[in-house]
Amino acid sequence: MCGIAGYFNTDGEPASAVVLKRMTDAIAHRGPDGEGFFTSGFVALGHRRLAIIDLSPLGHQPMVTPDGRYVLTYNGEIYNFQELRLELEAKGYAFRSRTDSEVVLHAYAEWGPSCIRRFNGMFAFAVWDKERLELFLARDRYGIKPLYYSHVGKTFVFGSEAKAIVEHTRVPRDLDEEALVEYFAFQNFFTDRTLLTSVRMLPAGCSLTVRLGADDVPRPTRYWDFDFRSDPALNDREECVQELDRLLKQAVSRQLVSDVDVGAYLSGGMDSGTLTAIAATQLPYMRTFTCGFDLHSASGMELAFDEREKAEMMSYRFKTEHYEMVLKAGDMERVLPRLAHHIEEPRVGQSYPNFYAAQLASKFVKVVLSGAGGDEMFGGYPWRYYRAVQSIRFSDYVDRYYEYWQRLLTAEEATRVFAPIWARVTNVSTRDIFSNVFSSEHHDKSVVLDAEDYVQRSLYLEAKTFLHGLLVVDDKLSMAHGLETRVPFLDNDLVDFAMRVPVRLKLSQLDHAVRANENDISRMRRTRDGKMVLRDVMRRHVPADIADGEKQGFSGPDGSWFRGESVAYVRRELIEGNPRIYAFMDRKAVGELLEQHLSGAVNRRLLIWSLLSFEWWLRTFLG
Repeated sequence: MCGIAGYFNTDGEPASAVVLKRMTDAIAHRGPDGEGFFTSGFVALGHRRLAIIDLSPLGHQPMVTPDGRYVLTYNGEIYNFQELRLELEAKGYAFRSRTDSEVVLHAYAEWGPSCIRRFNGMFAFAVWDKERLELFLARDRYGIKPLYYSHVGKTFVFGSEAKAIVEHTRVPRDLDEEALVEYFAFQNFFTDRTLLTSVRMLPAGCSLTVRLGADDVPRPTRYWDFDFRSDPALNDREECVQELDRLLKQAVSRQLVSDVDVGAYLSGGMDSGTLTAIAATQLPYMRTFTCGFDLHSASGMELAFDEREKAEMMSYRFKTEHYEMVLKAGDMERVLPRLAHHIEEPRVGQSYPNFYAAQLASKFVKVVLSGAGGDEMFGGYPWRYYRAVQSIRFSDYVDRYYEYWQRLLTAEEATRVFAPIWARVTNVSTRDIFSNVFSSEHHDKSVVLDAEDYVQRSLYLEAKTFLHGLLVVDDKLSMAHGLETRVPFLDNDLVDFAMRVPVRLKLSQLDHAVRANENDISRMRRTRDGKMVLRDVMRRHVPADIADGEKQGFSGPDGSWFRGESVAYVRRELIEGNPRIYAFMDRKAVGELLEQHLSGAVNRRLLIWSLLSFEWWLRTFLG
């Protein structure tokens, strides 16, 4: 787990070591254990090291093959690296270190770009080929590790974070107004855009090759994609449970490989609890971490947001060394400047709890397990999928699900809010952006779809967008503290199996949803539906009341705070004075939406958080 950065002058202009150093310094937090540089002619590769496996100097990067042909700068963990190493040793490769980095380097030397299909893990890396004069970049299947790039004139620049890229003197800092509209539709980016016009994110499951003399912006190549497709052979529930239990324990075991201490986030939920339970059987002791919330002013659903009591109970059961902290409204307010710096373009949800959870864990361990991915692979949000199962054709499904996923602004609200720039962004169709997430196979009009098919498409969309956004947030905010986050639910073998599990083994109320009205579906939010076969597995590891519990996200009582303890902060940052957002947004239109929340008429907590995040982004990156 590290930070990478570099650039390639495709016209042959010499690269500057000074510029490279400035780029890696911008992401020094990702690798506090060391730095390394490689410059040769027109290419420059940099690295910041967070030492996890083989802590010796032999793991130093950039790493070069003995013949000098290939140079690697790499961020991530390949959990099957030991098996790959044995295979490469049988082919005659000699290893100096015990790192997975050296396995990646020799795997590329042996198999070329196709090596990424063999990797089970999380990664983002670049390899320079001295003979072919080309730079190869790749990102893992799911997008656990971020990788950004920019192609300005004859210079191609890349980095683990956008802040490294904009340190290059040729990369401008201009707001991408079309991306801004996209974000305020979905509270996320469904395309490869960022809030910087010149910076793109390499999509998950993609690679990219840049060659000397290249004039055009290189196009990413997809090597893997999600494929949710029920396998009739898995209809026996008990057999499915048995195999799923085996794969889950295998995934946790793989991801405990480390030369430093491994801990786990432990909420009151089933996902993190199950991972902790399994890991605790394999480690002599574990440290676990929970963030709770001050609920003095909370109301309604927010009263269940503090899960410390359940987490403490599971810590006692699994004999972990447990640490927790309580977040208050002031913690949310004071962290926003640092959060904007580290998270860069804002993403899904209110991410400040993740920041504090990582900060807490980093005081005791360098690696932490996260339950991310369990919901997206096994149907953890049934009330969302059910909103579109009554569709009569795919285009109807897209319309229904698109309407639901407009999390911040509807299309009509966007025309008023973005009035100052609307003439420049009127061509942006967020409905088309939404629809384009689906592969061409999904758009095939000759395919007759039923309710299960629509759920599969919802799982696909959310894995590509919602899960990806969560992963980017988790990476940025853990690495802000030099902490590696691992996600066992996204082990390759486990994911491949999960995509084949029939929908009816994941959801229990699908038939009811097909006949239900809108109000009935809305009430399903409070049911114990979803992840049914996974719950069967979890009952083997955690108490039944945890495995059978309702879905609970990791969120604070922001809705109440924005009307109570933090109302003065909201008014100061978004209403009074001259907030920078109003260079792009209409003050009156935004004010009306804010008043809806402050008056208690409509819960606009997600919008308020996103407005605050955008305001601080402007101050941080365009200031």
